[in-house]
Amino acid sequence: MKRVLKPVTYVLAAIYFLVDAVFMAVARPIARWIGRHFEFRRLRGWIRSLPPYPSLALFSVPVIILEPIKPLAAYLAATGQFVSGAATFIVGELLKLVLVERLFHLTRDKLMRIPAFAWGYGKYAAAKAWLQATEAWRAIRALARAAKDTVVRAKARLVGSFSKLAASRD
Repeated sequence: MKRVLKPVTYVLAAIYFLVDAVFMAVARPIARWIGRHFEFRRLRGWIRSLPPYPSLALFSVPVIILEPIKPLAAYLAATGQFVSGAATFIVGELLKLVLVERLFHLTRDKLMRIPAFAWGYGKYAAAKAWLQATEAWRAIRALARAAKDTVVRAKARLVGSFSKLAASRD
């Protein structure tokens, strides 16, 4: 039984990391934009003043509150409300990742002083590095870059078309 479950566990873990990596690609720019456009100096100062273990508790809050969104989204999708389920999943996951990313950015040094957290983060980083070294990851990244380039080119053509249209009306 253990031989059967081990590959399944690896596949499920890889899928989980892949989904998180895809969402993180969207969440990081959103978090940076929020960081640039909204000044939370007092809140940021308070968060940075926290000792390591209260920082860990605060870091855990978005995960504890927003992780149950996934089963809720699965329930909605399973009951035929696929669009609501997908929207719930996407919004909940993006919100969780944005909050976690911002909190990690503010508390990383303190969190790394906690031996268990540093060990877990090291394992996470190693798993992420392993996943990114796989051929499947590189193929997906190449496809994503090609899709992004196609969207950028289409957007440029569309903007160019509107510019020509506006210039012809003048």
